[in-house]
Amino acid sequence: MSDHNPKNSNFIVQGGILAAAGIISRIIGFIYRIPLQNTIGDAGMGYYSAAFQIYSIMLIISSYSLPVAVSKLVAARAAKGQYRNARRFFHGALLFAFLTGTAACAVTLFGADTLAGNIMSMPKSAIALRMLAPTLLIVALMGVIRGYFQGLGTMVPTAFSQLLEQIVNAVISVVAGVYLYEYGTKVAALLRDDNYAYAWGAAGGTLGTGAGALTGLLVLLIMFAVHKRKMRRNIIKDSARYVDSYGRIFSAILVTVLPVILSTTIYNISDTIDQGVFNYVMDVKGFSDIKAEYWGIYSGKYRVLTNVPIALANALCSSMMPSLAACIENGERRLARHKVAVGIRFVMIISIPCATALAILGRPLISMMFTGEVDIPASLLRMGSASVVFYSLSTLSNGILQGIDKMRIPVRNAAIALVLHLGILYVTIGVFDWKLYGVVISCMAFGLLMCILNWLSIAKHLRYHQEMRRTFVVPIIASIVMGAVVWLLYFILSRSSTQIVSVAIASVAGIIVYFVVLLLLRGVRESELRSLPGGGAVVAIAKLFRLM
Repeated sequence: MSDHNPKNSNFIVQGGILAAAGIISRIIGFIYRIPLQNTIGDAGMGYYSAAFQIYSIMLIISSYSLPVAVSKLVAARAAKGQYRNARRFFHGALLFAFLTGTAACAVTLFGADTLAGNIMSMPKSAIALRMLAPTLLIVALMGVIRGYFQGLGTMVPTAFSQLLEQIVNAVISVVAGVYLYEYGTKVAALLRDDNYAYAWGAAGGTLGTGAGALTGLLVLLIMFAVHKRKMRRNIIKDSARYVDSYGRIFSAILVTVLPVILSTTIYNISDTIDQGVFNYVMDVKGFSDIKAEYWGIYSGKYRVLTNVPIALANALCSSMMPSLAACIENGERRLARHKVAVGIRFVMIISIPCATALAILGRPLISMMFTGEVDIPASLLRMGSASVVFYSLSTLSNGILQGIDKMRIPVRNAAIALVLHLGILYVTIGVFDWKLYGVVISCMAFGLLMCILNWLSIAKHLRYHQEMRRTFVVPIIASIVMGAVVWLLYFILSRSSTQIVSVAIASVAGIIVYFVVLLLLRGVRESELRSLPGGGAVVAIAKLFRLM
């Protein structure tokens, strides 16, 4: 297959659409986190994070893997023209989502005190956790519809609903956060415990999550109603000789979902374990009064910044899974290897300079965006910015292995990485008392080991050999040059200009320098650029300045 075949890079176009939506959503998340954090403080963000950790685990167990499973199963049938079976899988998955979402909602609602107190060592975070409980059912249903559209090869409904969901989330989170923080202040005065103000403020922040999810679900239902007519036309042309029974559909969903749940749970449970272990150690060492504030610094400042570039890997993963599943179903292993190579290259081209920029501009970004502590999160960013690269690559490689039907391998790899992670976490926090720095070091080790193990597994099962120069060497060289320019410009400008002007000019200059060096060193081909949304304009500009 030629690299210039547009069908080969369609998943990059779709992934680009989803990545753009994901990055814009993260930017919106940045924006609303600023007034929220400034309202409820680092301590409030600590309670917010504790509730979200439990919510995230319940979401993973109940429905997080449903979009992946539905997209994979629907894509495999749509590739063979079996649209009736694709629709039946969608209906079966909706019923499955309703049952698991309702169960997760009930457990979270009625078990909030036990979950918050015993697992997270933060009993007051139960207030925010109860607010999040109904969202589990809404997200489960929403995930099935998104997975169905992704399986049919379009990321537009997911991207559009994701943006609207985040906008509503941002507005409601800030408004409810302010209102409930004021209410919590009155409760705190009555009970003589200031922590109630932070806990209720965190609960207000979580209200936006539910409101946003409900908005996203309503938008998807409207888009699905519009899509129905096209689906009916496809069903008329259906080539299937038999119709799958719902028993077979449930069986296929479970077989696909369970390995993804296991790998995703192990992959993501490290955050929950980290906070639980951190809170326990802080209690033992007599720092109970500052544990919420410390974790708020980690989750509300450091993690918020590092998570934005990882949105690209998540988007490409969502786009690549159904695409790879269709390739494997049709025996097109060469095309599958091409998709893997292009996907990994684009993730590295974005994540490596992002990690470099965060290490250099982390301090001014934090001081511009947030109130409170600056030194600790800035130091965490300098130390841990490489985790952007590790987590981006490990997220994408998880999706690749699941897409080529090696569902158990990410489970095994994540379990091995988690054991190492816990060992390092125990030594750095419990023995050396490095607090948040120990958490960052152990998380980086987890992401790096996942990358290595997944990479070896992909090479073995897909007979894939990673191209090194354009994927890693050129982006690293371009990032070093960019980093030097950004640091020098910021250093000079910050002496005479405001911080925001200095950061803005240094960032824009850095982006330009990075892509100029990338193009001069032939780190990306014209055909690959054209496969991206808006890539044609980039190619035209590059040719105008004789960079291609």
